[in-house]
Formats: sequence, C-alpha cells, structure tokens
Amino acid sequence: MAHDLLKTVQNFAETHANGTGVIKTPIPYLTVIRETAPTALQYAINRPLVALVLQGKKRVTMGNKTFDFGAGDSLLITADVPTVSQITQASLAAPYLALVIDLDLAVVENLVVEMGFSPFIAGAPVCVDPTETEVIDSALRLMRLLDRPASVHILQPALIRELHFWLLSGRHGGAIRALGVMDSHAQRISRAVSLIREEFAQPLRVDHLAQVARMSISSFHEHFRAITSLSPLQFQKQLRLIEARRLMLSEGQMISNAAYAVGYESVPQFTREYGRMFGSPPARDIKAAKARMQPAA
Repeated sequence: MAHDLLKTVQNFAETHANGTGVIKTPIPYLTVIRETAPTALQYAINRPLVALVLQGKKRVTMGNKTFDFGAGDSLLITADVPTVSQITQASLAAPYLALVIDLDLAVVENLVVEMGFSPFIAGAPVCVDPTETEVIDSALRLMRLLDRPASVHILQPALIRELHFWLLSGRHGGAIRALGVMDSHAQRISRAVSLIREEFAQPLRVDHLAQVARMSISSFHEHFRAITSLSPLQFQKQLRLIEARRLMLSEGQMISNAAYAVGYESVPQFTREYGRMFGSPPARDIKAAKARMQPAA
C-alpha cells in the first residue's frame, strides 16, 4: 500500500512539477513536496500539519531537538512552532517526495465532539513516527481522486475527515485532540496566533492578544511559550524576518523596502536581527541563497 501511494504521488508530482518543489493539488490542505537535490536550510513557522515522507530523507530542528527521518515516517506538527528544516537525501533518480496535509481544525473539533471523551495532552509540538497503515490508505484514496477531477469536490470532504479520524485515533491523537477541545489552552493560543499572523507587521499588543485568548496577561505568556516555544514578541519577530527573506529572495525587494514592509522602523535593527536568525546579514544571505539556486535554474 505504501508503494502504491509512492507511485501515485510520484506520477502526480512529475506531471505537475513547477520548479519550486511545492506542488499544490486541487484538494484544499493537500500539497506534494518534490525535490531532486538536497536543499539549503529552510526557516518557517508552520501551521499544524502532518507530512508523510514517501522517498528521500529530511532533517527538522525545533529548539534544541533535531529529527532525522525518511521514507515510511510521518512528521506531525501540532502547534504553530518555528522550525529549521533541510532535505538531506534527494536526487534526480530518486527525488525527495512527501505528502503534506494541513490539519483542518474545524474537522478536528467536530470529530472530537463525535468521538466522545478521551484524554487530550499538550505534548511535544513536533514528533516523528512511522506512518500508520490507516493513514496511508486514506491518503492513497485521496490522491487517486486527482485522476478523476469530477470526483474531487464530492468525495474529498469525507476522505479528509476520515484521514483526520485515523490521525486522532493514532499514537499522537491526544496532542491533535487538544486542538479541537473547545476552550482548551491550545485552542485559545491558536486564536491569538492567527491574529499575530494576520497583523504581524503591526505593533504587538500583548494585552489585546490575551483578551483574544481569554487569559490574564501572565497566563497568556506562560501558555503561549509552552505551546509555541517562543514569547509572543519572538514569534512576531520570526514571522517578520521569514517574510522579509521571502520578499528579498522571491520578489527581489531591496533590504530597506523589505524591512519596512514587515513592520521594522529601523534598517540597522532589522539587519542585526536578521543576521542573528539566519547567520548572515541580509545582503550576504540573499546573495548566497541565489547562488545556490543557479545550478537548478
């Protein structure tokens, strides 16, 4: 079954390859990742997701924890946390292939209610384990819908729901369940995180975020750090720097324009904080990143 999923994803990726390595599908929340060579470090603050690795290997670091995994493993992220990732094994003959499913929190919430009481835990926000058979089966049937476009809008909601059910029923169901338990700390912090994502270029108002999360300011700080591993200000700062890097690398914006666009008022401050996060000042980092991309161009 895992081999069938690999071949199905491989065929889709080769047909729809776009040079970016990220291939969106017609199914919401479902993305295929395909890389034909090891990549540079990639910085992100991911939304909750599960990534089924089908071929190749990857390394993901969160804080002081590093996860190395490959074909047959799944990466599960159950909170908006900063990660540094790198595909470590990929080639033209055997590309890195992964199927990424963004967790639909509305589906999780509905299933939690229907499945009845069961413990939920605020466990580690990033974990890696062998992909469970039921998840592979659901993902395979979901991918096969893409060969019959007329079936997608009719059948994909039920299959997405089934996939979430098996994830909730699996070894890390407790951590996912916390996202769907009404008024849990995870759900409250999720509301605040959504607001920071929407308004990351605006001045941070922790008192307003605490109100959105319906917590005292001290409790909000405590639970925000426990779930995301960052303070609200650090979270916003990383969002700003990641977006600024994208603007310079993908859209060719000047350093000052990118800094102002993401909310910085001082270019020197932006340059210092950028260097601390990415290891090099903006001009040097972007030049090196573009040089790495040249052979693939």
